[in-house]
Amino acid sequence: MKTLHKIIYSDAREMKEVKSESVDLMITSPPYPMIKMWDDMFSVQNPEIAEALREENGEKAFELMNKELDKVWKEVYRVLKIGGIACINIGDATRSLGGKFQIYTNHARILNYCLSLGFHALPEILWLKETNKPDKFMGSGMLPVGAYVTLEHEYILILRKGYKREFKSAEEKLNRQNSAFFWEERNTWFSDKWNDLNGVFQRLNHIKVRERSGAYPIELAYRLINMFSVQGDTILDPFLGTGTTTLGAIASARNSIGYEIDGNFKDIVEERIKNIKDTSNIYIDERLSRHIEFMKKRLELKGEHKYFNKNYNFPVVTNQEKNILFLKLKEISKTNENIFEVEYS
Repeated sequence: MKTLHKIIYSDAREMKEVKSESVDLMITSPPYPMIKMWDDMFSVQNPEIAEALREENGEKAFELMNKELDKVWKEVYRVLKIGGIACINIGDATRSLGGKFQIYTNHARILNYCLSLGFHALPEILWLKETNKPDKFMGSGMLPVGAYVTLEHEYILILRKGYKREFKSAEEKLNRQNSAFFWEERNTWFSDKWNDLNGVFQRLNHIKVRERSGAYPIELAYRLINMFSVQGDTILDPFLGTGTTTLGAIASARNSIGYEIDGNFKDIVEERIKNIKDTSNIYIDERLSRHIEFMKKRLELKGEHKYFNKNYNFPVVTNQEKNILFLKLKEISKTNENIFEVEYS
């Protein structure tokens, strides 16, 4: 099996290169409105934003920034197939302007606009990012009423276009079974609170890269890709940054398309793609090892196993796991400018 990964260094507010209803899953983390590191980028897109910030009119700046993102969400809706899923990692922002401190609820603004496009909202995930730093608290220390609750989580909005995706042919059904996840993974992944994203993939997520781009960990993209798509699907990220979603797609045997407006990330993206092979294969081995260990413990508690996986000949909890097959990376090659081909064993 082979997959293709195309990176387009262009503005995602108009994705002319992507056909309507051709994408199976969209995963992204956009620039967060009202976070200072993104002020200049938003102001270039609309000079009225810079003016609103100079006037310390937070409400106006917040709305204008989100209107720029709206153009991308509209394109995402166009290119997603019926039954396709959109996952948006977004955090709210706290900021003082004009002597007034407040929270700007990015997740609510984005959700409401996406619903107006026709998306259906599915249960969302809270990505918990707790910190024990003593200076994390905001406001007047121990004095009421000017102390503020800490902001230690982000949202992963999950939206669907149209009705539930159908798998009709025998080939589609088998591919869906091959792409399944383990029962114990389901119990962790489909919780509405995530605070465990510390896997082996983090070795590729250098802290300076995250500070520069706002990148989420590869584990987050990998997990969402495996939750909401099957092998061979096409994954889109309209704010690719350092290529995290592409890496997750490569590791999961999916195709991908990524848009990035800042060409300065090109060298970083290509370096990360070249380095993903060994890390991805190690992670697959670790998933298998974790499952085997889990089933050993389950055997002690539950007794004899009822179901076995056909490809690995180890026990599984349910009949839906019997065809799970992980495709390991064999070779990654750059076939054209900004296009990469991946072969699997």
